[in-house]
Amino acid sequence: MSAHLGVPGVAPGSWTTSAPWASDSEINGLAYRRTDKYAFPGGQPSHSGMLLKLRCRKGIPSSLRAKAWQLLSNSKELLDQNPGKFEDLERQPGDPKWLDVIEKGSAPAVPFHEMFAARGGHGQQDLYRILKAYTIYRPDEGYCQAQAPVAAVLLMHMPAEQAFWCLVQICEKYLPGYYSAGLEAIQLDGEIFFALLRRASPMAYRHLKKYKIDPSST
Repeated sequence: MSAHLGVPGVAPGSWTTSAPWASDSEINGLAYRRTDKYAFPGGQPSHSGMLLKLRCRKGIPSSLRAKAWQLLSNSKELLDQNPGKFEDLERQPGDPKWLDVIEKGSAPAVPFHEMFAARGGHGQQDLYRILKAYTIYRPDEGYCQAQAPVAAVLLMHMPAEQAFWCLVQICEKYLPGYYSAGLEAIQLDGEIFFALLRRASPMAYRHLKKYKIDPSST
């Protein structure tokens, strides 16, 4: 196995957690699943968790990103569980307050990419559709300008409906609170980072403090 993966510290026929990047799930033992050659569900049994992590860190090929992101984020399951939901959200009028902000703020999100360069082009239209749908899907959160670049990158690799459910998973599963009105999660993570920086690199910490740079508020 070590020769196959090229991972130091993994002896043939065994699976250890001596590598520094081992996560809790790896420490507690890997679940064997049937996966294909890309470690997606559906193929032969393999050490799928670690293999998938290694391949993701190496870089997901552009041709596989749409499939990979949907399966890894579990947005494919959301899409399958909500047939027609995205179209229903599109048909709703939406809050004029958010629609005006989206229309003005989403276009500059990726100004140098050809997909979004033309005003009123299909890229900008799809971006508007996704962001509008999210404000209706989560009216308590509404719209945050930082969502536009994320949605735009998703659109570069997949259709609008698939990109929408990926965005939902990013906002709710991976970065909860990052796009809320008060940005609470970002502030908390900034404070944690600053505390860790103070322990790990006091010189860098003092430098930031000297120039009044606070990661929790930037």
